[in-house]
Amino acid sequence: MLSALAQFDLALRRADSVAACVAPFLEFLKPWRIDTLAAGEIDLANRNMTTFFAIAWPDDWTRFYLSQRQHERDPIVSGVEFYDVAFTWTEMRRDKRFTMAHDVLDRAREHGWNDGLVAPIPLGGARYGLVSLAGRGIELSGSDKGVMSLMCIAFHQRVRVLAQRDGFPAPPLGLTERERECLQLIARGLSDRAIGEALGIAEVTARSYFEAAKTKLKARTRPQTIAKAVSWGVISE
Repeated sequence: MLSALAQFDLALRRADSVAACVAPFLEFLKPWRIDTLAAGEIDLANRNMTTFFAIAWPDDWTRFYLSQRQHERDPIVSGVEFYDVAFTWTEMRRDKRFTMAHDVLDRAREHGWNDGLVAPIPLGGARYGLVSLAGRGIELSGSDKGVMSLMCIAFHQRVRVLAQRDGFPAPPLGLTERERECLQLIARGLSDRAIGEALGIAEVTARSYFEAAKTKLKARTRPQTIAKAVSWGVISE
C-alpha cells in the first residue's frame, strides 16, 4: 500500500488537470472495487449552494443526479450531519439516528454500487467539502478508511484549484459560465464597462450578469459577492 500511496501522491503533485487527478485515485481504489467518485462542497443549511469540482460517474447517473437536483435530498449528504469522520453507506443504513428515505442509495444499488465511502471535510459552520466514493462490494478496515480519508482530503484540495481552469462539471452554485467570468473580472478590479469590453458585451449586460450572480450567492454587496465566490472556489483572488 505504501508504494501505491507514494505513486498517488506523486501523480497528484504532477497533475495539471482534474482528469489527471481522478485517474490515479481510481487506480489506487481498484482493490476495493471502487469505480466512481465525486468531489465538491455543500452548505448543509442551504443545499442549493453546491459546487462540484470533479465527477467521475456514468453519464446516465450524472444526468439523473444533476437534473433532479438530488444533492438537495441525498441521504449521503445528510449523513454529514451525523458523522465527523469518513463513513460508509452500510454504517449509515444501520444507524438508528438516520431516518431519511434512501431513494438515492436504492437507485445507486441498481447501478451495482453496493456500498460507498463518504469523506466529509469541515470548512466551518454548515459548510463541508465532500468526497464520495462508490463501488461494487466494498469491505474496508478501520485503517483503510483512515488512509482513504486522508487521500480524499488531498484529492479535494487539488481538484478544487484545477476546476477553476478546467471548467466545472456542473454550474457551480448555479452560476452560468458568463456570470462566473464577470465575477472573476470584478475580482481582478475591472469595472462593468471594462468587463463589457473584455467579453464583447454591453456594460448593462455585464451589470445584469453580476446582479444575477449576487442573487444566487445571496450576497448584499459587490465585495460580499466576490468574497463568497472566492471562498467557494468558483473564482480565484
